[in-house]
Amino acid sequence: MSKRARHEAILTAVQAAGRTRVTTLAEALSVSEMTVRRDLEELEAAGLLVRVHGGAASIVSRSFEPGFTARSSRQVEAKRRIGAATAALVRDGETLIIDAGTTTLHVAEALGRDIRLRVMALSLRIADVLADMPNVTLMVPGGLVRHHERSFVGAAAVRGFEALTFDAVILTVGGLDAHDGVTEYEYDDAETKKAALASARRRIVVADSTKLGAVAFVRLCPLEDVDTVVTDAGASAAQIAALEDAGVEVVVA
Repeated sequence: MSKRARHEAILTAVQAAGRTRVTTLAEALSVSEMTVRRDLEELEAAGLLVRVHGGAASIVSRSFEPGFTARSSRQVEAKRRIGAATAALVRDGETLIIDAGTTTLHVAEALGRDIRLRVMALSLRIADVLADMPNVTLMVPGGLVRHHERSFVGAAAVRGFEALTFDAVILTVGGLDAHDGVTEYEYDDAETKKAALASARRRIVVADSTKLGAVAFVRLCPLEDVDTVVTDAGASAAQIAALEDAGVEVVVA
């Protein structure tokens, strides 16, 4: 197993359990405890978990989300597959909103260069990917830019949607839960997402399997307001069934 695969397995285990022990991880990964301890040191240095006596604990909470750099190193292959599967759902000639996030960055990178689109990008990172695509008319909403995230937030960003209607929005979220619905971490970020949802006819959420069953701080909408969720094969049958029971189409990449 590669180091990257071990790191992803450790993060998944820690997030699922809240905290876990070095001995448990070593047995599950078939590696030495010393290897696990080195992995935990690297993951803690990257801000992805916190080491505790005998093991590690999750830093994920309803109130705070790890930064873009930390998130971009998690579930990388799953996010690539999700990005490719989501790009395949985009129709030639559509008007489209692409939300800010590590998974939507993969969506933008997977779009074919021949597809004709008018795109509102809610991220400077995504705008940079799309700027040189010859058949994309690129728009940005204005407003404030969140440090490090490079996403647009604030009243001006929200007002940017008031006079516009879009065929589809591709949204990232903090969590998807059968009871609490679709949630996000930051209030300002959530307000921009709500405006994007309100202006789009088709609503696509991209969420790796760690987001399913998770609940963040700010409610965006009930599951019933989402048309399609694109996730990865780590999603359980029960999680997929909960989404489908809410009338959501589920695409597993």
